[in-house]
Amino acid sequence: MSDAVTTTPRSRNRFRGQQRENRDAWILVSPTAIIVVAVIVVPILWNVILAFQDKSFTSIAAEGIFGGELTMDNFLAVVTGAGFWRSLWTTVIYSVLSTLGSIVVGLVAALAFRSPFRGRGALRSMMLLPYVAPVVAVTFVWQVMLNPQYGVLNHYGQRFLGWDQGIDFLGRAPFALLTVIVFEIWRYFPFAFLFLTARLVALPRDIEEAALVDGVTPSQNFRHIVLPQLMSTIALLSVLRLIMTFNKFDDVYLLTGGAAGTEVAAVRVYNQLMGSFDISSAAATALVLAIVLAIFLAAYLRLSARAEDRS
Repeated sequence: MSDAVTTTPRSRNRFRGQQRENRDAWILVSPTAIIVVAVIVVPILWNVILAFQDKSFTSIAAEGIFGGELTMDNFLAVVTGAGFWRSLWTTVIYSVLSTLGSIVVGLVAALAFRSPFRGRGALRSMMLLPYVAPVVAVTFVWQVMLNPQYGVLNHYGQRFLGWDQGIDFLGRAPFALLTVIVFEIWRYFPFAFLFLTARLVALPRDIEEAALVDGVTPSQNFRHIVLPQLMSTIALLSVLRLIMTFNKFDDVYLLTGGAAGTEVAAVRVYNQLMGSFDISSAAATALVLAIVLAIFLAAYLRLSARAEDRS
């Protein structure tokens, strides 16, 4: 009995201490949780509700978002429309080529800055300018540079390359899509450059030095020693850049407005929303694109898990 009497207050104090810790943890987490719910969860739920209704701006103002009947007509119109599949195919081409190009250019830049030389720190900082510069400013510079009448590129093309007339790089297919892809590569290769530079700094140099002493050429050293150690970083970069580029809107819209074969999926959603004022179809298109992106991401994660199991 004495043991039971003495242990009961201790267990109660321990239980109260755990309750106090749990309460303090919830207090610390609650601001972040409220922000996540308000900024992410609520808009997603609102988008899903709108996708299953036939709504307009006036009907939302009059009835609210819960006043309409549920329907699948919006999704049928999306998946059966030629415009959606065309924009999806454009998005895939834009995303894959932009991601591949930015990683390749970032890798070349990281390798070029790997060995120390005078002024390396300043040049590394300058490499980040395309990524940190305001997108409105850089798109305006590119529009002026590529203008068919007075753009510097067309000027030198006609003067030195024998062009008969200026090329409308931002208003003529397929130049517009290629130009947007090149712009995306130029703007976001510093992102890959940062990741790959950090990984290259962490690589041990002993294996490379021993291989070079044994007569391995620099290309063989890169292909068989350096590149395999960078593959995990490159895979992570590929996923991040594909997700970012797949949802990219501002670069394409500011450069071309989605014209001349550059209407990617995000621009199409905006045009449906603000051009046609079809808020329900825009919500359905956005939801379908999210499902497509989730499928791609799930496939990548499954392939990555299989690769890790084999290794």
